[in-house]
Amino acid sequence: MPEALKLYHSPASPNSRRVRMFLAEKGISLPLVSIDLAAGEQHGDAYRAINPRRVVPTLVLEDGTAVGEVLAIWRYLEEAYPATPLLGTTPKDKALVTMWERRAELEGFASVMEGVRNAAPRLAGRALAGPHDYAQIPELVERSKHRVANFYGDMDARLAEVPFIAGENFSAADITTLVTVDFATRALNMPIPEESGALRPWYDTVAARPGATA
Repeated sequence: MPEALKLYHSPASPNSRRVRMFLAEKGISLPLVSIDLAAGEQHGDAYRAINPRRVVPTLVLEDGTAVGEVLAIWRYLEEAYPATPLLGTTPKDKALVTMWERRAELEGFASVMEGVRNAAPRLAGRALAGPHDYAQIPELVERSKHRVANFYGDMDARLAEVPFIAGENFSAADITTLVTVDFATRALNMPIPEESGALRPWYDTVAARPGATA
């Protein structure tokens, strides 16, 4: 008998939260298996057999196939559960959601992660997530903060034109942006600047959605 679809995640992992929010917004309920990152459970043999890259989240399909990477997990869930689309419906919408979500991840989320992983003492020798070890580069921490500040400014300008990151509808791009803001606020002490005229109202609206607590 095939196993049930399940998600390996960590409650403290921003990437895991991106997938949990996606599930919540689409109304999908899956078994969640928590991985203790602080205890190094991701480096143990049991989890490495599931995801050799030693990162979360990982979606394990009914046939045992393990799908890593947030975008790949989203794509599977969007195709398997098409109700409440979050990756766009028309070719144009899909392109815009992908474009803006990637900008949010590469210019915002990755900037925060760069600062955190190059500063946290517990991540010494683990400046990049994955199966290989990399030394921290302290000089990147200040650059990451500068990148986050620019990201806030860019998204504030974008949201002065549209109600949601990718346009007229809530999408995965909003999920990544919300998670990025919360991550930057908590990990880098960089909340949305008070002078942001559009980003703050957007944040208040999106953070009030039920899925934001996932």
